[in-house]
Order: sequence, then structure tokens, then C-alpha cells
Amino acid sequence: MKKSILDRKYARRVKDITGMMQISIDLKPNRSVSDVYINQDIDVTNLCKYVEKKKKNNEEITFFHAFVTGIGKVLYNRSYLNRFVSNRHIYEHNDVVVSFVAKVSFEDKAEEMMILIKIDENDNIDSISKKIKDKVDSIRNSKKTNKSGANAAIDTLGKLPNIIRIPIVGLFKWCDKKGILPGFLVEDNLYYSSIILSNLGTLHCGAIFHNITDFGNSSSIATIGEIREKEVLINGKKEIRKFCEFGINLDERIADGFYFIKSLQLLQYIYDNPELLEDSANEKVEIKK
Repeated sequence: MKKSILDRKYARRVKDITGMMQISIDLKPNRSVSDVYINQDIDVTNLCKYVEKKKKNNEEITFFHAFVTGIGKVLYNRSYLNRFVSNRHIYEHNDVVVSFVAKVSFEDKAEEMMILIKIDENDNIDSISKKIKDKVDSIRNSKKTNKSGANAAIDTLGKLPNIIRIPIVGLFKWCDKKGILPGFLVEDNLYYSSIILSNLGTLHCGAIFHNITDFGNSSSIATIGEIREKEVLINGKKEIRKFCEFGINLDERIADGFYFIKSLQLLQYIYDNPELLEDSANEKVEIKK
């Protein structure tokens, strides 16, 4: 696809939008006041069985790896979710990128590192799992935290006195709005991703509300809660199923509520049929009723 002068380095301008979408952006130009929150229990019974089966085959795959893969497939199948609004225009990311924060060690005072995982079109559960594991292991197994990109810049900038730091941050925010933020501040910056994820299940916590920010180009932040068993009625019979609380904040200007709900239904369908995670990330998924 030929690059337009309206495009940015990491995204392309979406020009065929409705008048309603443009006016909604004009009425609410900031992302932080345009977010909607959806909280839903997702049935992960089949997904958990799938992960356990993989582990028995000595495959290093976790529930989080499988969950991320499902998110990636939804982003490829529901492209509006990979969009963002900046400077009153809608853009679509060139790539599908999932980001999260990982602690260097499991201690209160341990440093946190921003991690970005690019999900390529031909990626699947195996390759995505390896990408996540390799990045996390490289951080936790290193005797010294070697930071680069935004991770390093934040450390340096955060130590400056207010009189110097605040104007610099203001300049960076202006550059971000215009799409000309220096590359070293975009590299490993979780705010420059398709979606930001937080796995709270390992902390035995439910999914929490987390606001989205005007900085960067991430239109959604999702949290994954602890897996809990629940008794449900299926075809007139009581069953014990496993559920994971899923909370997501979305910029309502990139799509409407109908689109968001259909996307959640697709995510549930994928987790009900976890073998789909073995297909390429961009493989079209049709919900079979």
C-alpha cells in the first residue's frame, strides 16, 4: 500500500469514516474522557484444559500466553480495535502489538520493565509463547538490567528537577500529538501498542478499572483477573466451569458498542475452541452457531 502524506511512521490515516465518528471526536477530542469500560466473566474452561494438555507435552505455554494469542487473533479479525485517535484524526496501527509490564523479580521494590510483543500475521500460540518467554527471561535472568528506548529515557527524565523535567515532558507530549515523537521514546513504550494488558490473576486479584491515557496511541487497556470456578446451568444441567474476569477500557471513538460486543463474543468463541490458537494470527475466524 502506497504511503500517504497523512500517514505516520507507525500508522496509516483512516479517511473513510462516518460523519458521526468525526463529530464524536470533535466533541470529545481527548482519549481520557472518551473511554468506556466493559467488565465480563469469560469462560476459560476449555482454554485451561488446552494449556494443561500442552504442559503435559512439555511445552512451555502458560495461560497468559494463550490469552495474549487470543487477543492477537481478535485484533487481526476486528481491525477497528487496532485504531487510535490523535490530533482529531483516526489512524490504524501498521502492526499488531501487545504490551505489558513485567517485574525484574517478584519483590515489592523490584524494577518494572515495559515489554512489547509484535504479533506477526503468521504467528500462533507456539511462536507468541516463545516471544513472550524470551523477552521476560532476558529481563529476569540478567544480572544487570540493561534498559533501552523508553525504559532508559524514563529513568533519566524522572531524575531531573521539576524546572527542567516538566517543560521537556510538555514538549514530548506535543511531539506525540503531532506524530513526531523521537524513535528512542517510542521503542519499548507500552503506550505505543495496540493494547496494554495486565495479568492480575497471579496476584489473586480480579479485573480492575484502569483508565486510558491521552499520551501515545493505545486505545485500550485490559486486565485479566484470577481464574475462579463457578456453578452454571447449561442445557438444564448444573456444571462447574472456570471463569476469568476480564475488564477492558476502550476509546469509544474508534468503533461503536455493537462492534465492541461482537469482538468480545469472538474472543469467547476462540477460548471455547482453543485449537484455533494454533492457526496463523491473521486467520479469519467465523463463529459457528
